[in-house]
Amino acid sequence: MSVADRINQFDGWLLDRVFQPMVDRLPERPSGFDIGMSLQLGAVVLDAASLVAMIATGRMGFGNGMWNGLTWLFAAFFYVAIARLRPLVKPGHANPLRLMLQGLRPLSIPFAVYSLWIMTNAVPELVMALRFNALANMVYVVGLYLISCQPKPPAYRRTVVDWTPRTVRGKA
Repeated sequence: MSVADRINQFDGWLLDRVFQPMVDRLPERPSGFDIGMSLQLGAVVLDAASLVAMIATGRMGFGNGMWNGLTWLFAAFFYVAIARLRPLVKPGHANPLRLMLQGLRPLSIPFAVYSLWIMTNAVPELVMALRFNALANMVYVVGLYLISCQPKPPAYRRTVVDWTPRTVRGKA
């Protein structure tokens, strides 16, 4: 079995054994997709806070600021793109984002771990900014997995139907 197969197997295990049971235990509203999108928005906001904090400390030059600003725009556009795909995720149907995000989910985990490692080895002036960054990356990973989960089928609703003909009920 190749390394890529093992990574995909781990991704499937994490999705099916960790995150899907959490989504299955959620009430009908908010859905796992809604919570995942809220976490994605939170990651974009935390990443912006990290960027502002790095610029405010004076530790980021113009080139690094431009690079990080462009990566933040990429994250914001990704959020908008996933939000526009919301109509494709329907309860009782297969989630197309599960397959679409298959390469991104396992790739985001090492970046989150790396950001935690950078935070622990940072100079004291940068620790707060890097905490925002590490938290943004962790929230991003959790949100990505919740978005990829299979939505619960709609709850079965019983309705009472009067099957008697209208003429029997006294109406013509």
